[in-house]
Amino acid sequence: MTAVRHDWSRAELRALFDLPFNDLLFRAQTVHREHFDPNAVQVSTLLSIKTGACPEDCKYCSQSGHYDTGLDKEKLLEIEKVVNEAKAAKSTGASRFCMGAAWRSPRDKDMPYVLEMVKQVKALGLETCMTLGMLAPEQAKALGEAGLDYYNHNLDTSPEYYGKIITTRSYADRLNTLAHVREAGIKVCSGGIIGMGEKREDRIGLLMELANLPEHPDSVPINMLVKIAGTPLGDVDDLEPFEFVRTVAVARIIMPKSFVRLSAGREKMNEQLQAWCFFAGANSIFYGEKLLTTSNPETHADRQLFDKLGIHALQVETAVADSLPVTPKPATLWRDAMSA
Repeated sequence: MTAVRHDWSRAELRALFDLPFNDLLFRAQTVHREHFDPNAVQVSTLLSIKTGACPEDCKYCSQSGHYDTGLDKEKLLEIEKVVNEAKAAKSTGASRFCMGAAWRSPRDKDMPYVLEMVKQVKALGLETCMTLGMLAPEQAKALGEAGLDYYNHNLDTSPEYYGKIITTRSYADRLNTLAHVREAGIKVCSGGIIGMGEKREDRIGLLMELANLPEHPDSVPINMLVKIAGTPLGDVDDLEPFEFVRTVAVARIIMPKSFVRLSAGREKMNEQLQAWCFFAGANSIFYGEKLLTTSNPETHADRQLFDKLGIHALQVETAVADSLPVTPKPATLWRDAMSA
């Protein structure tokens, strides 16, 4: 059984990236099979509960108030609308419902609404996830007490490249939020964005930071940059696809028990590239027509791909009464979960 480590070096990760492609994928698939059903993929749906006018200057983001991307500002969604969207997601096979708000951090006046969203979505039997920006310890504690299962807060890139992407929030700010989330008993969802003009050394630096955290993130989103017109990264060169697969494979090897998620950018990936990623150890996706403000493969396309590959959606039940997760039950076939 592969040991879980938190002391990976750059040299070790560099050696993994340099392996022949077939050897790297064989090793990643071997590790994957030690810890997961190789044909089960966790499925999440993501909803923007507050869109636009974010004060951060993330150079990839359509929601940043620093850039003109043509995105309309929207207020915090009503709780009823969020719950209805969660019901629809569950009816089409999602096991986790993720809610994202374009904030630097939640305001005190917004917290009661956010906490109620968590409680009501949780009551549907779905796992809950939120991404609301930076959290203070008391905010993380309140979310945990409301029953939040996961909190997403990406590191985005390596510490060395970070300043070229974001200047309004430090790397330490991000690490502090992850610590607050862990201390509140919430599972951590943290990964990064690939293809922002960074070098391989920066991809190594990102993965090393994630793998050497006190606890590995429970979910590790690996996003392919979605180039947004009007942002500073709107015309950056495309990342070579095999390098993306290598990044997924290395993430699987060094974080063997984490779910590795194919997140943003899947709309631009053909079926063959996605299949390589699943073989490299990716076992989680977002599905639906939109990820916050960017497009995503439509549900029926994912169903068709899953059928071609013999993959099924992992179904996880949640103990609503005490807000504690129960043992996952065997997954049902994607086509059954998605049938009318």
